[in-house]
Amino acid sequence: MTAALSTRTPARLASEQARAVIRKHSKSFALASLLLGPGRRDDASGLYAYCRRADDAVDLVPPERAPAAVAQLRAELDDVYAGRALSEPVLVDFQRLVLETRIPRAYPDALLEGFQLDASDERYESMADLYHYCWCVAGSVGAMMCHVLGVRRQSALLHGAHLGMAMQLTNICRDVAEDWQRGRLYLPRELAPGLELARADVPLSSRQAQACAGAVRRLLAAADVLYASGDLGLPFLAFRSRLAVSTARHVYSAIGRQILAQNADVRAGRVFVSGPEKLSHVACAAADALRIATQTPPYRAARLDQPLRFPEDVLRF
Repeated sequence: MTAALSTRTPARLASEQARAVIRKHSKSFALASLLLGPGRRDDASGLYAYCRRADDAVDLVPPERAPAAVAQLRAELDDVYAGRALSEPVLVDFQRLVLETRIPRAYPDALLEGFQLDASDERYESMADLYHYCWCVAGSVGAMMCHVLGVRRQSALLHGAHLGMAMQLTNICRDVAEDWQRGRLYLPRELAPGLELARADVPLSSRQAQACAGAVRRLLAAADVLYASGDLGLPFLAFRSRLAVSTARHVYSAIGRQILAQNADVRAGRVFVSGPEKLSHVACAAADALRIATQTPPYRAARLDQPLRFPEDVLRF
């Protein structure tokens, strides 16, 4: 027993913890991560674990404590980027990723900005406002994932960010009723004029649900544009990374199609993709990856030197 435990180095413990986090919180991403090679899988899981840890640090505390939680996360980022010694496995692994893959500080800073917006119960007026939120909490993660997966062209950063934003818009559309019960509403006012939050214990009325449905349809149309941009980044990934990212993309866009199949009725129940359906999406992703492999030059990793800026770089689609 002692010998077995001695082989579990801090790096291995961090990888095991990261894989457990992704299995617990996202079956879709857990499936996609299995398609990566072992090294990339651990790196992608490590990034996911950091993002989940930061999200929970803000989301699972009373609202009055959220600003202090964000401040603590920013202090931790100071330690990560200064190369200071850390003890928590998730932070140790994230620091390794930052140093090895040169993740710009601007990306995790944007992520924390998005969590701050959640903590302040921000109500979004326009699509531009919502795009900013989606960039913070998901586009920045897509950009970080480009570094982790070793994309080979600077322009691919934009497509990675757009894929993350498309998935976030899909999440927003899927979770309207759940968010409403939590006292949150992400649908922009310009898409649903007159729709305002009631008390958290007041369910959506028929009129409010109809307003939500119209907004959801428009958000899913916007997500499709971003998914199309995300597809343009697939050729800049290694084959197994391409397969994993394409699988996640197919599963998430299927969620949007199911929402539309329910007439975008936000009270129809949470949409999910079944196991057999996910396997069919893996097959579609494999076909995409093979087709792209016949049309693109061999993959070569390259460093990404210029971070994306919002809005000037990101809102180009």
